[in-house]
Amino acid sequence: MADIDIRAVHKSYGKTKTLHGVDLSFASGEFVVILGPSGCGKSTLLRMIAGLEEITAGEIAINGRIVNTLEPRERGCAMVFQNYALYPHMTVAGNIGYALKVAGVPKAERDRRIEETAKIVGLSDYLTRRPAALSGGQRQRVAMARAIIREPKVFLFDEPLSNLDAKLRVTMRAEIRKLHQRLSATSVFVTHDQVEAMTLADKLVVMNKGHVEQVGQPLDIYHRPASVFVASFIGSPAMNLFETRVETGAATVRFGGAQVPIDGALAAQLRGKDIIVGIRPEQCVVVQPGNGVSAKVDFVEELGSGRVVHAEIDGQPFAAVIGEEMRVRPGDRISLELPPSQLHVFDRDSGRRIEFEAVPRAPQNAAEAPVLAIVE
Repeated sequence: MADIDIRAVHKSYGKTKTLHGVDLSFASGEFVVILGPSGCGKSTLLRMIAGLEEITAGEIAINGRIVNTLEPRERGCAMVFQNYALYPHMTVAGNIGYALKVAGVPKAERDRRIEETAKIVGLSDYLTRRPAALSGGQRQRVAMARAIIREPKVFLFDEPLSNLDAKLRVTMRAEIRKLHQRLSATSVFVTHDQVEAMTLADKLVVMNKGHVEQVGQPLDIYHRPASVFVASFIGSPAMNLFETRVETGAATVRFGGAQVPIDGALAAQLRGKDIIVGIRPEQCVVVQPGNGVSAKVDFVEELGSGRVVHAEIDGQPFAAVIGEEMRVRPGDRISLELPPSQLHVFDRDSGRRIEFEAVPRAPQNAAEAPVLAIVE
């Protein structure tokens, strides 16, 4: 196992900047997932840890040792790629044990370790087959076994499940998580799939345009997104977001022709200001007509255990999760309550989450008051 420290890391390709001063720390034995859209710099960062990309500025340390100038083979990392990168003319056993063969490990020892590793990933019955005779999931297991047999300090996964079908991806997610628990190595997993990120991560890193937007445990990020980007990127269906203004003289914001209540302390700080308010579809509540925000149903997604209603409020798309027993059809009008305790508030200009903290009590026992804080 090994810890990883990434300090003020920049990456540029000529005049094009890809990473803008990334600072991260991964504890030994953690399963870290780096999540973000295509082009955000997540794979570039992973390749810099592996030594496959040069660092423009900053430092990367593994187990306290700065590795900027070390060759990939000297870093103690093993990488699993999206495209498997298997040798088609070799058997499964040959692919798994190739690194040991190159390193000059005696054949008897090599065969023993190949068998042990194949057993870990469930490939004991496939050692004599070639990659063309394997399914996608089996090929991915071979790629993982090839990494495991090297007994690395760090496992690096670059979108390894992207080429698999939906059912197999679920199976392989479970396999990777069990493998991590068994080996207890530090793992860094890159993906653009939020479901993979939420189900696999001990620590989740959300990236956008070469910057780290938020770092934390998956559920913490889900329940307290630090920015509009994180709020919209994490969650399926995505969080509903709408621009509004805190009504002067009232603890409400206007949306869809209705006054939506918000926390009183929050309203006191933001009266007359333009903000972005968000609420997750599963937190919306269908109420009697006239008691909430009126929405016109566009279409309904059936999920079996429930359904997602996609509606329109003042020309803006809005989603709500409702129970299976509730029947609605396109064209229906429904009323939605947006509970104040479930609302997320963001600064309209910066997109950062707005929090409220209590002012420390003064020595003369002055009353505490809430103050506005924008989360950086």
